[in-house]
Amino acid sequence: MTTTLITGANKGLGLEAARRLVAAGHTVYIGARNAERGRHAAERLGARFVQLDVTDDASVQAAAKTIEAEGGLDVLVNNAGIEVRGEHNAIPAAADTTADEMRTVFETNVVGVVRVTHAFLPLLQRSAAPVVVNVSSGLASLTRLSDPDSPAHFYPALAYPASKTALNMITVQYAKAFPEMRVNAVEPGFTATDLNGRTGTQTVEQGAEIIVRMARLGPDGPTGRYVDVDGSLPW
Repeated sequence: MTTTLITGANKGLGLEAARRLVAAGHTVYIGARNAERGRHAAERLGARFVQLDVTDDASVQAAAKTIEAEGGLDVLVNNAGIEVRGEHNAIPAAADTTADEMRTVFETNVVGVVRVTHAFLPLLQRSAAPVVVNVSSGLASLTRLSDPDSPAHFYPALAYPASKTALNMITVQYAKAFPEMRVNAVEPGFTATDLNGRTGTQTVEQGAEIIVRMARLGPDGPTGRYVDVDGSLPW
């Protein structure tokens, strides 16, 4: 039985990925900051709940101890993420972005991923087929955002795309450091979730497809990749 932890899984892409992986036979832990919402989501899906705030060391360490005591971990999906939006869901311009806003976004989207991955590495290293899936974004692509012919070129904010580009680098470095693991970054696509004020053009069912696919990789699967449902993306 494959055991999977998904951070930020009480709603959106994380919840849908959890639903699909439970259906595929995984034992799934719903990681969530809010205990009430997390437990409710887990009960609905037939999953397990673990309280986990990716910005808090004590919370992450406690979650790792709980999952270790209950049998270990095979798959880690780093899904928790935030994006700063302004009034009426406005995307902040570069000129309006403060250091505090950058710090807030990076604390969840970058530092949080390292905090969680580091805490669960000992468990993953005991697995026969360890997998890490980092939920990135198409906005992480330096190639696309610097290309005037790409729609992504016109996204104006600093914090969110910079954090996801950093996440891609973390993915590459972990993949090299742990060749026995499958460590990949995925782009779910522009999905309607609370993250973007539900302005996305895809459903969560569509967005979760690549997360689920990469969470189910075997030991011979790709690693150190940045992919969407159609294949590799330019870094």
